[in-house]
Amino acid sequence: MVSGERNLDLGEIMVRLVQSDDTPALQALARDSYQQYVAAEGSEPEPMKADYSALISLGSTRLAEYRGTIIGLLVLEAQPNYLLLDNIAVAKSVRGEGVGKLLMAFSESQAAAKGLSEFPLYTGEVMTQNRHYYESLGYVESHRAFESGQQRV
Repeated sequence: MVSGERNLDLGEIMVRLVQSDDTPALQALARDSYQQYVAAEGSEPEPMKADYSALISLGSTRLAEYRGTIIGLLVLEAQPNYLLLDNIAVAKSVRGEGVGKLLMAFSESQAAAKGLSEFPLYTGEVMTQNRHYYESLGYVESHRAFESGQQRV
């Protein structure tokens, strides 16, 4: 994407399955997106350390692409009775442009297409901006747990 471009044409964003050659770009996007939480959490959040090659082989990872540039990623895990949103990240350069909402809507439609009414997600306790964002979309906190070395909501 052209540096400084604003007001994306959301109709031009393609959400597609990730391929193995996308791995470095996904890792870079995750590092870029979650870097802001390292100090607050005291360590790198799990998405920064994820094995994207393994996730790609499971077929659970998708990306958002705009004019040939990866601007978002999505990891959905199929469970017996629900579809878990394990990770969603948007490039800093396009935050506030609707990419997150587009990826959330895509995720919800995937759950609905499977006949699943439950679509849980989690975020780090220190990621208050994320929690407010999910609440603005109608999600409610169900519980908190200590997992993978971090407090999750």
